[in-house]
Amino acid sequence: MSPQEQAVLDTFRATGAYLNGHFRLTSGLHSPEYLQCALVLQHPVHAAALGAGLAAALERLAGRQVDFVAAPALGGLIIGHEVARALGCRFLFCERDASGAMTMRRGFQVQPGEVAVVVEDVVTTGGSTREVVNVLQGCGAQVLAAGSIIDRSGGRAEIGVPRTALVTLDVVTYAPDACPLCAQGSPAVKPGSRPA
Repeated sequence: MSPQEQAVLDTFRATGAYLNGHFRLTSGLHSPEYLQCALVLQHPVHAAALGAGLAAALERLAGRQVDFVAAPALGGLIIGHEVARALGCRFLFCERDASGAMTMRRGFQVQPGEVAVVVEDVVTTGGSTREVVNVLQGCGAQVLAAGSIIDRSGGRAEIGVPRTALVTLDVVTYAPDACPLCAQGSPAVKPGSRPA
């Protein structure tokens, strides 16, 4: 682990954002570890530092200036805004409609040919990030890259564009029907932003 990755994880631990227990992730998988980015990002000094670090990594990966940063609500809102601030561009977000489909609302508009990056707090399967990439591409945007504070997939999540993370972890996850924590009778907790 690099010194930068260790510093990010130290910040998570210092703010109580690196949790141990039995968690049900947004993906439906279970895990003994959970990184609650909201507990880190509630501190503007940490949000700004993480945003600047992720912006620098995305700038290197994208290789050119971007017109905007986009993120999925709710997890990507704060870090996406901080990355946009560091890159000096606008920020917009996508959210789920009543049917559960990711969509762009609230008057946000993307012009065909605009250049974007997508930002998320934590990637496990990459599903939400991939959905935002698809929405933007459907509007004619050129999505050059994506980034997250934490990549829980060990670098395996595929979202259709190059991506980066401040920290890449290979966190153990279990299918609910094969979860040893469930077998021990431990109830799974859903700490994220989306209801179970």
